Amino acid sequence: MTVPGQAEAPVVVGDLSGLPDDIIGIRNTNSWGLVGFMLIEGMGFALAAVCVLYLATLGTGWPPEGTAPPDHLYGALFTLGLVATEWPNRWLARRAQAQDLPAMRRGMVLMTLLGVVLLGIRALEFLHLNVHWSDNAYGSTVWLLMVLHTTHIVTDVADTAVQAGWLFMRRIEEKQYSGAVDNCAYWDFVVLSWLPLYGLVYWLPRLWGPS
Repeated sequence: MTVPGQAEAPVVVGDLSGLPDDIIGIRNTNSWGLVGFMLIEGMGFALAAVCVLYLATLGTGWPPEGTAPPDHLYGALFTLGLVATEWPNRWLARRAQAQDLPAMRRGMVLMTLLGVVLLGIRALEFLHLNVHWSDNAYGSTVWLLMVLHTTHIVTDVADTAVQAGWLFMRRIEEKQYSGAVDNCAYWDFVVLSWLPLYGLVYWLPRLWGPS
């Protein structure tokens, strides 16, 4: 019973001091930001793909007569290597979720090195596209797809390298583990987005050549 003129005692709902400062996984707001970013970038890839398919229907063949399709060797090597990186990438994500710092350090360094190797193979791909971006509409769209995807690889490799350096030189907090999981999810996006682009760059010209 409250005495008139006397203030009511504050009601304590619960002690929140024990809650974690950060959360690993989809409940983290940074993870939702990453999901939104991948949706936006995925739409960019989709629009570029529609552009390729539309232009391909306007002519008598894709590529136009006199232009050779890209050489298969380096595109196949890159694709196989990229898909193969999903094994260490998923392992790294599990180690980050378990907050296994030594394993996460090794995994970050490994993924950085693998990314650099893939960029080297991608450079060889550019040299064997057999068309320049300014030659025709076919060349412009092929280079558009390749440059768009390469930009995402460079972004992720740079982010992985920075995180790897941080893990060795700075004090580690829970947000570093969460950031590593998000980094792995972004690499998943880089891998999966390339598969349809690989078909457009390397197989569409062979299936839809000059008539």
